[in-house]
Amino acid sequence: MEGCADQLPERAGARDRLLLAGGAVLSDVELLGLVLDAGAGTSAGLELAERVLGAAGGLARLDRLDRRACAPLGRLWPRRLALVRAALELGRRAAAEPLAAGTPVRDAAAVYAHFRGRLPQLEREVFYVLLLDGKNRVQGEVRVSEGSLTAALVHPREVFAPAIRAAAAALILVHNHPSGDPTPSAEDSAITQRLRQAGELVGIRVLDHVVIGRGRWASMAEEGRW
Repeated sequence: MEGCADQLPERAGARDRLLLAGGAVLSDVELLGLVLDAGAGTSAGLELAERVLGAAGGLARLDRLDRRACAPLGRLWPRRLALVRAALELGRRAAAEPLAAGTPVRDAAAVYAHFRGRLPQLEREVFYVLLLDGKNRVQGEVRVSEGSLTAALVHPREVFAPAIRAAAAALILVHNHPSGDPTPSAEDSAITQRLRQAGELVGIRVLDHVVIGRGRWASMAEEGRW
């Protein structure tokens, strides 16, 4: 609520400050404490949040908590881990801007917005293809492969077969870098060139290859790597 921050009691707890002034006024520990404490905002929740963030290695790795790292959560770790994962997933969905079928793709920023709720947090590389019509409007998407990105794993057959079935006129290649750095690698460039050549043979244009990182992306077409 606008203007409520000035009305907060001097010793207001995390829950009251969240409700009156919004989440931006809370620290990572306070926000996670509310999630783990089911909104109660107790000191026990804050202490637990500090231990969990430490076990995870920071907020950016919170979605990679495994059972071993859940020791600070105690006996209730399945329930508490479910709360954390649900909160993270809601945040990702709220941040994403999906490209609905029929929407024209105007730039790599739109591609990043479409995938940023799914790809940045993954620990393995996942390769997608956006299928487009003759006016660069979205027809659909295909998940091609998962694992380390190699020429053997990303085969032209797996990329273009669904595009041909959908009568797509063009496509955009998309994959993530689990490191968080979207800078295209030499392997990325080699695979892109291979797929562009295959596209020329079957008459389907490869418009871009967008690499998704954490909070960033790289467009091989916009960067002149074409």
